[in-house]
Amino acid sequence: MVLASRAHSVLAVSPPDTQSTPRTHGDVLTAISDGMVALLKEFYGRGPTRTKSYYEDDLVVCLLRGGFSRVEQTLLEGGRGSSVIQQRMEFQELMRERFEEVVERATDRRVIGFMSGNQQDPDIMCEVFILAPTDLVDDDEIPDNGRRSPRV
Repeated sequence: MVLASRAHSVLAVSPPDTQSTPRTHGDVLTAISDGMVALLKEFYGRGPTRTKSYYEDDLVVCLLRGGFSRVEQTLLEGGRGSSVIQQRMEFQELMRERFEEVVERATDRRVIGFMSGNQQDPDIMCEVFILAPTDLVDDDEIPDNGRRSPRV
């Protein structure tokens, strides 16, 4: 299977695209990457230096590179890498709804699954989103969670 992707270095971040006109696959990938970078920059204090997003069928994967904070860099230099990973995992879980909103707005589909991972060397974060509809999960298995469909 070949996944389409869009990679770029991040120099400036604009707000996520909220237009209602049809967009190309590349526009969707750019909206996801830019939206994730904007959130990390706003809530983490700095954003990643590079991103790459993939969108195929019912799957979105966003890879983010760089962006250790000064505190994290100090912890890493002091041999406390596990603390950095734990802190990032806690942060990413707290940001879950915001991350999902970026993907839902870009794809115009509901996110029904989210997984997150980190590694230190090289510094890479990975955000994985499962979208509805999907043949992996029956409709009656998807919790409502009081959420509306995107762009409603």
